[in-house]
Amino acid sequence: MKYLVTGGAGFIGSNFVHYLLQTYPGCTVINLDKLTYAGNLDNLKDIAGDARHHFIQGDITDETLVESMFCEGIDVAVNFAAETHVDRSIGDPAAFIKTDVYGTYVLLEAAKRCGIKKFIQISTDEVYGSIEHGRSSIETDQLLPRNPYSASKAGADRLAYSYYATYGVPVCITRASNNYGPYQYPEKLIPLFVTNLLENKPVPIYGDGRNVRDWLHVMDHCRGIDCVIRNGADGEVYNIGGGNERENIEIVNLMFGHLGKPESLKQYVKDRLGHDRRYSLDSAKLARLGWRPQVEFAAGIRETIDWYVKNRWWWEKLKSGEYWEYYRKQYVDREQK
Repeated sequence: MKYLVTGGAGFIGSNFVHYLLQTYPGCTVINLDKLTYAGNLDNLKDIAGDARHHFIQGDITDETLVESMFCEGIDVAVNFAAETHVDRSIGDPAAFIKTDVYGTYVLLEAAKRCGIKKFIQISTDEVYGSIEHGRSSIETDQLLPRNPYSASKAGADRLAYSYYATYGVPVCITRASNNYGPYQYPEKLIPLFVTNLLENKPVPIYGDGRNVRDWLHVMDHCRGIDCVIRNGADGEVYNIGGGNERENIEIVNLMFGHLGKPESLKQYVKDRLGHDRRYSLDSAKLARLGWRPQVEFAAGIRETIDWYVKNRWWWEKLKSGEYWEYYRKQYVDREQK
């Protein structure tokens, strides 16, 4: 099998590249990544000499480049390439629309013209909007995105489905919950807080800290995507949830306890605009294909924290320059509660 993985130098994409090479020794992986601030070749350092992995720096909005890659013969395309951080989308929606929606269109057009066995569009649980109370979201629920990031992902999600319904492109859509694990850029909650604590810096907690997210280990996400590639029906959507709903403050307390840090480093700040209260996924549909999360949450979160402890070389150089300017505007200058 020949895979095209877009965004394969990012957090989930690079973990998926590692998963493919470890699971399918005979596969070939073409890795297309623009190398924005969140794309990092250090994520791929340990496979730099692997002849099965071919990295290409490029943009999914580049129609000529994308079509040339598809027409060389791709069996499966998995589209991770996206702008992903909600806070950044609030300040710069245009970048999200261009990459997440138009970039997906370019990929789908190439898949339509050149042919492909499966196209996996990576979406998110955030497209369902905030689920304040009650049951978890199922795949047929109405989409109610409430910020530019989730709106752009919902647009790409439905655009991908339209290429199945209209042109017969063999598309599947996956909607996953919050991922955690190694190689996550330190603007997201877990790596941000862990690295701040390792530097004895305050951690900025939005609002009352009681927003609820469902946490999924990145390798369980990779296994879920693979299950959809192998067993998923064209045109279908599959939720991939970890079944680990936790308030943000619970995650914060786990990190503080594991690292032995004082309560004085907790800093409550003004809440995010339009901050969704709760996301929750029902993954029964994917479970019927044989998938189950394998990483127990308490063990997974400890291993993740320890990875950042042991790999300061990876994240210390990221927390400077553009990162610090963004961090200062987002948290340091933000009104405290």
